[in-house]
Amino acid sequence: MSQLVVGFYKFVALEDCRLLREPLLEQCLAAGVRGTVLLAGEGINGSLAGSRESLDQVLGWLRRDPRLSDLTTRESRASLPPFQRMKVKLKREIVTMGVAGVDPRAGTGGHVEPARWNQLIAADDVLLLDTRNSYETAIGSFPGAVHPQTTNFRDFPAYAREHLDPARQRQVAMYCTGGIRCEKASALLLQQGFEKVWQLRGGILNYLAAIPPRQSVWRGECFVFDSRVALNRQLQPGSYQQCYGCRHPLSAADRQSPHYRQGVHCHHCHERLSLGQLARFTERRKQRKLVQQRQRLAVPACHS
Repeated sequence: MSQLVVGFYKFVALEDCRLLREPLLEQCLAAGVRGTVLLAGEGINGSLAGSRESLDQVLGWLRRDPRLSDLTTRESRASLPPFQRMKVKLKREIVTMGVAGVDPRAGTGGHVEPARWNQLIAADDVLLLDTRNSYETAIGSFPGAVHPQTTNFRDFPAYAREHLDPARQRQVAMYCTGGIRCEKASALLLQQGFEKVWQLRGGILNYLAAIPPRQSVWRGECFVFDSRVALNRQLQPGSYQQCYGCRHPLSAADRQSPHYRQGVHCHHCHERLSLGQLARFTERRKQRKLVQQRQRLAVPACHS
């Protein structure tokens, strides 16, 4: 049976986030949902999977907090459970940029609805900027986008400082997976003197949900941070798998490499892993296979 997957975030003052952690975790466990929720003084960021009823139960509980009453979600589906556990974590930031004073609550770029996105990015005077990391942009993007080639969102401020100039780039349109990274990235650019900064509302996932494939200009697949690895333009699981050694998405061709060993390493990381990591990942692969075998054997008994 497929599961509903919901993503959500909101930048809002949550000074009592430590007090919210345990009650929220209890709600999620009681409802039977799995996933990860990050809590920080600046807000909430989460991705959860389960039945419609169980997710409505958790989201309803969250929205009873006046600060989260307008919490919005984006939805997709997974044929298999995309998360193995339920975690609620306390963080300094709900999306880590590592720059003090960048607060989306004080102002962000203008939000552009998916229906207007194609027209905006076709304009000659608009710099189209992908704020995701290189392993994400490698498997899909909007045509003409500039890719900063970052390995971590913490690298984005340095890229912006060295390569972006409000005197040269009068308009910047940016996008990311679900919208949250653009909130901070656009706030940073506004601080650096940019005046016209736009961001795709709800990110790529919202665009794919809203725009019919025949009108979509998206090319490739969209990386997601769960076991589905990537989604196609119909928001269905795509063709990529993930390396357990370095978490890099792997195409069918990548998996033909002599350096690919399922559940252990790939051509991106096989030379970087220590002997300890190799032993640990090999053992993890063995244990995963044992679990899968037990699951296949655990066939429910028929009752007459």
